[in-house]
Amino acid sequence: MKNARAFLVLATFFAFTLPLMPLQHLFVRTGSRFARTFPHWYHRQVCRIVGVRLSVDGALERQNGVLVVSNHVSWLDITVLSAVAPVSFVAKQEVSTWPFVKWLAKLQRSVFVDRERRTQTSTKANEILDRRRGRATTWSSLPKARPATATGCCPSAPHCSRQAAGRGVRKRQRGKFDIAVQTLALTYTKVYGLPLGRRGRPQVAWYGDMDLASHAWRLLGLGPLEANIRIGPPVPLDDFPDRKALARYTEDKIRNDVVELLRGRPAE
Repeated sequence: MKNARAFLVLATFFAFTLPLMPLQHLFVRTGSRFARTFPHWYHRQVCRIVGVRLSVDGALERQNGVLVVSNHVSWLDITVLSAVAPVSFVAKQEVSTWPFVKWLAKLQRSVFVDRERRTQTSTKANEILDRRRGRATTWSSLPKARPATATGCCPSAPHCSRQAAGRGVRKRQRGKFDIAVQTLALTYTKVYGLPLGRRGRPQVAWYGDMDLASHAWRLLGLGPLEANIRIGPPVPLDDFPDRKALARYTEDKIRNDVVELLRGRPAE
């Protein structure tokens, strides 16, 4: 039964996705405003295909661009976060080499950062600016999941090199517009309406050296999922004296929100 469901979901996904890729490519090449909004619509449909139900507490700033920092639970996070708002991603360089995934990432105008070359900060800041010039463009910086965080209880600290790029944008454009930071805590809490629990959450989490293809197949066959999301208030980037202070704030805020979501506690 699970294999049949995984096959049906995967077949529907490719039948839906492949015809739309040339259309998004056209939007990106022509600089259309739909290059930003079309992926948002697309990922909302993918959530329906996969069977992911979203429960969102809070909202992202829409008047100006923001840097969104989130915990990272699974490869499914990309679709979930993109379904919440029009986002482009700051991703690790390795993603640009993954078969098929790299094309989806590039079509969503992702910025790829080599974490071993921090001298790229200025260049990547310019790339972020190119995306930010579109009104209400938002960002999501996803730290690599660690084995200890597989249950989604303890998000790892966001990589400072990626956040440094965000600070570089602020320095280059000081006085022209404000840049805010918002946290986003993400948890997967139910499957078929039943609580996943501590033992069940690793079925969704993708971490360590897990094979992407086999994990995706098992997850797609698992059943309808419920994703709970809590978005923090916008905080001006100028409020942080340096990138380490920014990393501490986002890690602490996301950690607390994830724990509260897993315990079913409302936002304060």
